[in-house]
Amino acid sequence: MSIALLRPSLAWLPAYEQALARGWSPNSDHDNGREQLAALRADPARFLDELYSSPMVRRPDGSEVPRLPAHEFWISDGEFCGRINFRFERGVAELAPTAYGHVGYSIVPWKQRRGYATQALHRILAVARDEGFARVQITCDDDNEGSRKVILANGGVWDGSFPHPTRPGHRKLSFWVSTAPR
Repeated sequence: MSIALLRPSLAWLPAYEQALARGWSPNSDHDNGREQLAALRADPARFLDELYSSPMVRRPDGSEVPRLPAHEFWISDGEFCGRINFRFERGVAELAPTAYGHVGYSIVPWKQRRGYATQALHRILAVARDEGFARVQITCDDDNEGSRKVILANGGVWDGSFPHPTRPGHRKLSFWVSTAPR
């Protein structure tokens, strides 16, 4: 099945809420689903407005860093499937150490293993190319075989690893992916 990348909107917010209520977390580094669900239910319009426009981002360790410019999308196959984003600094090929890569994505568990993340990553590479990037860095946890396969299916080239910032004994794997059309 084919997917679409949609800009976050009030029209799709109930589907996003349902995914959060079913236990999905949009952040793969720490579970922020319950926190988002409470904020969404308190004030849906404000939640959507602040979801991607807040000037700061909270890291898994609780510290806050400035939010990078980003293109945010929700993934749909007719139903909500997850999210993907491309974060970047204009004119800078490599990201600051506070960012774990240019692309982040999360698929709801009941839609995983259908190729949706692979398709979404392929599509966001065109967005990165339109922003002037010849390649993007993508990281995943050392025990996230599914994400590693998604990256490799899109031409990921191994670039090393570094200690996981919040999971002692684990590592983040780093890959570069070309944005050239395939």
